[in-house]
Amino acid sequence: MKRIVLLTLWTFSLFGAWSQNIPDSTQKIIAGRTNSPEQQQKPYVIMISADGFRYDYAERYDAKNLLAFSNGGIRAASMIPSYPSLTFPNHYSLVTGLYPSHHGLVNNYFYDRDRKAFYSMRDPKTIRDGSWYGGVPLWVLAEQQQMLTASFYWVGSEADINGIRPTYYFNYNEAIPIDRRIQIVKEWLQLPPDRRPHFITFYFPEVDHSGHNYGPDSPQTEQAVKWLDSSIKKFVDTVNTTGLPVNFIFVSDHGMTRIDTGNTLSMPAAVDTSKFIIPRGSEIVELYAKNKNDIADTYARLMQEANGYKVYLKENMPARIHYGAEDDVFNRIGDIILIPDWPKVFNFSSGKEQPGAHGFDPYLVKDMQATFFAWGPAFKKGVTIPSFQNVHVYPVVTTILDLIFTGKTDGTPTIANEILK
Repeated sequence: MKRIVLLTLWTFSLFGAWSQNIPDSTQKIIAGRTNSPEQQQKPYVIMISADGFRYDYAERYDAKNLLAFSNGGIRAASMIPSYPSLTFPNHYSLVTGLYPSHHGLVNNYFYDRDRKAFYSMRDPKTIRDGSWYGGVPLWVLAEQQQMLTASFYWVGSEADINGIRPTYYFNYNEAIPIDRRIQIVKEWLQLPPDRRPHFITFYFPEVDHSGHNYGPDSPQTEQAVKWLDSSIKKFVDTVNTTGLPVNFIFVSDHGMTRIDTGNTLSMPAAVDTSKFIIPRGSEIVELYAKNKNDIADTYARLMQEANGYKVYLKENMPARIHYGAEDDVFNRIGDIILIPDWPKVFNFSSGKEQPGAHGFDPYLVKDMQATFFAWGPAFKKGVTIPSFQNVHVYPVVTTILDLIFTGKTDGTPTIANEILK
């Protein structure tokens, strides 16, 4: 009997562990919301992000559908990510119009001195806690004005920011097939006018995965770009069957570059790791001093031995990247910042680095620059514009949807005025 009980307990434990790893693919719906009569008359915007889709990928890998759509609308020479050129900071900059130092997501992984807590892009508890997020994301702004929104993944969309989530959303997972995701977007757009979302975000991770795993110049990345291109065609064709005036904005959060995996940088000898809190980092390493008295001495010794990387105090970071003490609204940037010289990266583990990476200064490393295409009834046709910063996307969306915004934003209406009819 004892053996049977133990076996039963072991089986239950195994099932419990397995079931916790099952992705949550259920749609979340906030009940009781409706579009106001005024908002029902507004157009529609779908913002699509292809993670890691470098500024030159469409032409380099002949993404014929994306090129055709952008030829019939707007194409930017490139879009310049905010620093650091990482996924979470830039996805959130795109929907808030704020630099990372101003909206609070200063890195994929960082430490908050006031909370004495870590934010991690891999921790569901922190990514769903709205108190970590500053700014007013586009879906929050719309919902506050009684316009419904939906999200098939976006940084921040799972969190209760200002107590608000999109009316329709999913917790992030990669288990839902692309055809089903596209069909759900169509189903949203076929809802009655009072329950139909007018702003939708949609996210593709595949190109980023290939870029990291195989490098930006690999056949696998080319294949991922072509798969994405055909998926975008399927997406647009499906949405167009609804007959609604939908505007598409295709963006990426950053680019991708090949790094020197054979000569990675180890933790500098000048850093006493017992005196600093050091979150995960490769293209940028941030040191948070446990005692402020240790900053000056460590900085001085780092400056003497620095080889293959630059050393900055929070107070002397270059002003143009908006990542220093004067910009650090939430006090979340490290006291000392180590930035490797491209194509080097830091590697503090025994494992080998992946060949593809991002996170570098996009003004110094052009491979970091991202993509911006747009098309639909609100956009001019056949217009190519120079490179611009991603914080200017926010006013494009608020202008199309005629949303009133009186808060702080780093974006300006300049790009919106240039590309909208």
